[in-house]
Amino acid sequence: MPSQHEPVYQFVNCRLLRDHKLITDSLWVRAGKIINPEKLFYDEKAAADKQIDCGGRVISPGFIDVQINGAFGVDFSANTTDIEKGVEKVAKGLLQHGVTSFCPTLVTSSQQTYSQILPKIRKSNGGKNGAGVLGLHLEGPFINKEKKGAHDETLIREFTNGFPDLLQMYGTLENTAIVTLAPEYERSDEVIQELVRRGIIVSVGHSTSNLIQGETAVHNGASFITHLFNAMLPFHHRDPHLIGLLTSKMIPPNRKVYYGLIADGIHTHPAALRIAHRVDPQGLVLVTDAIPAMGLLAGKHNIGSQMVEIKDKRAVIAGTNTLCGSIVTMDKCVRHLAKSTDCGSVLALESASLHPAQLLGITDRKGTLGYDTDADFIMVDDLLNVHSTYIAGELVWKSSDIKT
Repeated sequence: MPSQHEPVYQFVNCRLLRDHKLITDSLWVRAGKIINPEKLFYDEKAAADKQIDCGGRVISPGFIDVQINGAFGVDFSANTTDIEKGVEKVAKGLLQHGVTSFCPTLVTSSQQTYSQILPKIRKSNGGKNGAGVLGLHLEGPFINKEKKGAHDETLIREFTNGFPDLLQMYGTLENTAIVTLAPEYERSDEVIQELVRRGIIVSVGHSTSNLIQGETAVHNGASFITHLFNAMLPFHHRDPHLIGLLTSKMIPPNRKVYYGLIADGIHTHPAALRIAHRVDPQGLVLVTDAIPAMGLLAGKHNIGSQMVEIKDKRAVIAGTNTLCGSIVTMDKCVRHLAKSTDCGSVLALESASLHPAQLLGITDRKGTLGYDTDADFIMVDDLLNVHSTYIAGELVWKSSDIKT
């Protein structure tokens, strides 16, 4: 609980995203937490120490990006020497886009690369130096070569001995939040079960899985689909494959399957966004799947062991037309989703905040403006442009910081 000796800040003249709607109210913060003003008034007989005028803007929980491969020239899968500094650089840069927490994502890599990088990326709280790290997202190498996307085919592996293969490859799972794998592999059932037992989210993706294999994976504990529509078999009326999980009646009643969407206008057509949104709006989790070239100019850049090229606002494997992640930012994804689906500001904002927090099981502290949660929030205007970012109640970025 927040200390009663800490100053109380009251954010006024704002609308709060709370309980799936925008309400006109004040936000009260003390010691990095959102507090209940009634307890302040009636139990402590106290008032705010300082009021902050929000100018009529919306206060939303901070964005959470659960799939980001790098940005601002930093590649999480290749920077083996200064990875800590690289993570810090990305964490700092994400603040201007409303991201207060993220999962650094490693694409398919070698065992040596995992051994060098994984122990160095640790969970951390956010602050003025950058967004917080919620844990790693390990996307591969246990994926299907036929749906490899930009992943290096020579490094992709199948399970021979089951979970020991995964543990041997990664070396450690201490700071891992999510693992993406192809559920059609033999022995994937036991791997999924063991990962879930250890508190790690299992996502199905980069896969040729049919619907039954996807449903089996969910029964074993999988709860996420990596970038829906991308790097998987397309919907077919006789077997809808992994996309069919959105409407499956075989999902246990106490289980929710979330799905990632790259709403950059390139990876997913607006019509596909509308289909997913209308079928399962509460499962939609916006992800950037950003690569190191996010925030950089057009040209060639490295991601993992691959050379990629930025041209016409697209990231492709150099010399091909194969997409290999995006260069979009989370705030742009939120705006594009709202515009393409007419879903409204609430759902668009929740898809980048509440839903990823629900996926990770951290709504007791992130993804909402509930009492006693972390005061990680952003102020946006009616067009969903980010004007300021707060972590633990501290202003860590504001729009006037942008140099034009």
